[in-house]
Parts: sequence; structure tokens; C-alpha cells
Amino acid sequence: MFNFTEEIKNEIIATPLTSVDQKLSMLSAFIRTSGSFISRGGVFGFEVVTENERTAEFFTDMLEDSFGIDVVISEAKQDILSGRYKLAFECVNEKAQNLLIKLGLVGSDEDGKFMIFGIDENLISTEDKMKAYLKGAFLGGGCCTLPDEESYSRTGYHFEVVFANKATASNFCEILADFDIIARLVARKDNAVVYVKSKEVISDLLNYMDCFSCLEKLDKIVEFKDRQNNENRVNNCSVSNIDKTLKASVNQVRAIEIISETIGLKSLNKQLFDVAVTRLADKSASMQELAERLNISKSCLNHRIRKILELAQSLN
Repeated sequence: MFNFTEEIKNEIIATPLTSVDQKLSMLSAFIRTSGSFISRGGVFGFEVVTENERTAEFFTDMLEDSFGIDVVISEAKQDILSGRYKLAFECVNEKAQNLLIKLGLVGSDEDGKFMIFGIDENLISTEDKMKAYLKGAFLGGGCCTLPDEESYSRTGYHFEVVFANKATASNFCEILADFDIIARLVARKDNAVVYVKSKEVISDLLNYMDCFSCLEKLDKIVEFKDRQNNENRVNNCSVSNIDKTLKASVNQVRAIEIISETIGLKSLNKQLFDVAVTRLADKSASMQELAERLNISKSCLNHRIRKILELAQSLN
């Protein structure tokens, strides 16, 4: 069974891109988040590592079909912590180097080739390109978790993308800001992490990435959690009210017992006597219930109870 991150990635992959420009934007973001640069004999290339086999197949097909670049699997090993296999594929040749230049990852001047860390404006010049970049970044370094259905906590919604450097991560935050999304940027070891924790923002992000099935799943979980939390608040409120009722009843009964043990209940006038007898007859009844049995208003009952408490205090 796929986790939610895998479900998002698989839905992204299932939605075809309509132009080469979008593919360039997605591929640039993917290499930024899951790849590293390789230089052999003065020629730049890249290596990409991913745990998702479908993602690996998706990008190797894109490289071959759209850009005529063949890649080779350089390594496939099992991660000790997760138990999952990580696939690494690479390409180092003139074609790969020229592609890296198109992707805004490598620059060239009279001194030779150099790496670029910011996001090329041409890759995000339209909304479609920005969405493609967002998709590629999530495919390469994204993760999204939802709260456990058994938990009553309101927290647990988390969406993040991990970048290798702060410059790219900062530019990515600017892309999100263009979508009216304010994300946080923090350092985690040697990486820069862009994240949000709002269920509403995560919903917007899924919409921008065309992950409508995942969006529907998120909405159902949000609805379930909200209903669960509301029920929990109602239960807590009910328990609190019961506690207050019982505490008030105990104090009232104790006051009536003090009066009975000292001057006797028959010393009370008829109004207070009726209240005392009715309370002793049902020690767990609420004030509203007592008022209805005595056929008086709740405020009137409160007034008479206060007189009984004051009398008991003077006798104690």
C-alpha cells in the first residue's frame, strides 16, 4: 500500500506535461532536489537518486524521448533504515552538459563551466512552468504526511521539499509566494527545507500539482479529523459540566447536613426547607432539574441555595 507521498508522486507522473518548456522546468527541479553534478574530463553531467521506481522510469523515459539522452543505472542498493531500494542513474557527456545548461543548472563563460544555484527565470516565467517546477521539486525531494486517523491531535499535516542549497530553496519560496503561499525555510543538516503545516495550504498545493485524487483524500481526512475533534471538544465540555454539577451538589449537600446537625432543617422557612429536602432527595440532579421540580426559576433557586450556603457557613 502506498503512503501519501507516493500517492502524490504517482498522480503527478500520471498527468502528462503538454510542452517541452514544462518538461525542462520539471526536470530542472527534479535534478535540483534529487541529483548531484558530476564532472569527468572537464565535461559536466549528473547523477540522480530516487526510491520511487516509477519516478525513475518516468524521468529516464523523458530524458530519452524528449532530449535524446540515455542514462545508465549506476547503483541500486537497499536503505538500511527504510528497507527500501534506492536507484541511482547517471549521464556524463556533452549532451548531458548541454541539457544542464538549458536547465539553468550549469553556466558557461570564458573561464569555463560553473554551477548555478538560483532558479533560472525562464523556467518559471509562466504559471504552467511554475506548476511544472513545483511538481518536479516534489518528485525529487518532496514529502507529505497526514495525521493518524486514531489521533485526536489537530496537528500532523506536513508538506516539505528538501533542497541541497539555500539559494534554490529561497527562490522556491518565491515561487510559492506567487501562488499566495507563505512557506518556512529551515536548515536541516546540510540541506535547506521548505515546508508548510497548514491543511488549507497543502490542499492548494495539491490542486496546483493537479493531484485531484489526493486532494479528495485529504479533504475526507480533514473532514473526519474536524468532526472527531469537535466531538472530543463536546465530550470534554460535557465532562467538565458534569464535574462542576457534582462539585456544586456536594457543597450544597454538605451545607444542608450542617444545618440539619445543628439547628435542624425545620428551623428553615418553607422556601429553603423545600430546596433542602429536594436536594437531599436527588444529590446528582442539576440546578435546572431542581428548579423544574420546585416549579421555580433557576435564578430563584440559585438565590435560595446561596442563603443555605451562607447559613451553613455561619453555623460551621
